[in-house]
Amino acid sequence: MAKKITYRTRGTCSRDVTVELDDNGTIVSAVFNGGCAGNTAGISRLVVGMDAKEAIARLKGVRCGLKSTSCPDQLALALEQCLSEQ
Repeated sequence: MAKKITYRTRGTCSRDVTVELDDNGTIVSAVFNGGCAGNTAGISRLVVGMDAKEAIARLKGVRCGLKSTSCPDQLALALEQCLSEQ
């Protein structure tokens, strides 16, 4: 069954990210609320159509400057949560 969640981000400029997966675990959409508009829009467009597990493998652990996380890292965490609830 397709799944859509809104994940509250932590440690980033964005406030949350809404992700939607289809029945096969493919990313249908990823929309950030807040953050660096160009960067978050670019990340969102790049991951649409990608397998969620592949996106997690690529994005998890990405840091933003001296921060221990980033918007891509938070997207990976959101995708993990979405997959675990499917």
